[in-house]
Amino acid sequence: MNIVITGASKGIGKAIATAFAAEGHNLFLCARNEVDLYHTVAELQVKFPDIAINALAADVSDKAANKKFGDWVLNKAGSVDVLINNAGQFLPGSVYNEAEGLLEQMIAVNLYSAYHLTRHLLPGMMAVKHGHIFNLCSIASLQAYTNGGSYSISKFALMGFSKNLRDEMKPHNIKVTAVYPGAVMTASWGNFDNSHQRIMEASDIATMIITAAKLSPQAVVEDIVIRPQLGDL
Repeated sequence: MNIVITGASKGIGKAIATAFAAEGHNLFLCARNEVDLYHTVAELQVKFPDIAINALAADVSDKAANKKFGDWVLNKAGSVDVLINNAGQFLPGSVYNEAEGLLEQMIAVNLYSAYHLTRHLLPGMMAVKHGHIFNLCSIASLQAYTNGGSYSISKFALMGFSKNLRDEMKPHNIKVTAVYPGAVMTASWGNFDNSHQRIMEASDIATMIITAAKLSPQAVVEDIVIRPQLGDL
């Protein structure tokens, strides 16, 4: 299968890419940081020399760059089997005092990136009545929390996009899954000491996604809510 993953250079995106590569699928990856992206590609190519790993540096929060990446995918892949809208950013704040422009930034990174790329790749999926779209939401999509601010707002919007898309794509046999992770050990947690395994590993999210992608054509996991065993922090 041809797997498209945004924000694939590190964290959850890299873990998802690794999981699909291990299954022998062809990858089409992007990330904003070109150096990190190609380090990831090189690492994956050493581990999985028999698959095609394609990558293009792109900031999918920018509409023009998003379209360029989408065109590149279609030219390279021809068809897309799985699209994983993973690109995202967390910046803390509260609605009443966060920096001017933060809402626009969070909406662009966490919502528009998925919206525009999905719209660009959907016609091909609809033509063959096949495909699976995963949107990386967050537990911040489900409930408000302290210092969530515009990040949480953008993730609520991504949940709404996922639910509408799921309903619209039913007649076209295209699956849509919204993923709601709790705390995951990624760069967002900085120097957090996870030696006691208080929060999840990125590979946990990847395992859930690749498992959902393997179901029969008549089955879909609509929502994946996954939290640390001891609960949210």
